[in-house]
Amino acid sequence: MSKDKRKDDVIMNEMITAKEVRCTTDDGTNHGIISTADALKLADEMGLDLVLIAPDGKPPVAKIMDYGKFRYQQEKKKKEAKKNQKVIVIKEIKLSVKIAENDISYKVKHAREFLEEGNHVKFRVFLKGREMANPQSGIDVLKKIWPMIEDIAVMDKEPKLEGRYVNLMALPKKD
Repeated sequence: MSKDKRKDDVIMNEMITAKEVRCTTDDGTNHGIISTADALKLADEMGLDLVLIAPDGKPPVAKIMDYGKFRYQQEKKKKEAKKNQKVIVIKEIKLSVKIAENDISYKVKHAREFLEEGNHVKFRVFLKGREMANPQSGIDVLKKIWPMIEDIAVMDKEPKLEGRYVNLMALPKKD
């Protein structure tokens, strides 16, 4: 069995500095409070590792287990959890205050495709120069777009001014 410190900083075997530990085994058997040397001897007889579970305890809690097998199972659980998680993709569509009607319909067509694929869509109206004096014009552009996508989208937040942009986040509707 390995006697060295692992990369995930698990204190085990000879690395345990406490004089005595509360010792348990993998199968749930409790050996009570015994000296670290006795616990190491017991683990060695079983052909397993002595791993410090709760180093802050009084006395520290150590468990006799097959650490390699334990780590393998932990990695397997992580991979399974990662496989089940869903990655959220945010697509951004930039607009301007002076956008033409046909450009709006073209951008909305793309937004609908993104939403149907399950992606989130962020509409951003950039305010140039004097347009900053009237941010309501950017909000009006977004309010003109919203009726075109509201059948397949949910508005995350109302359109609002953030710096030089007026933003609107659209999420796909759940089936």
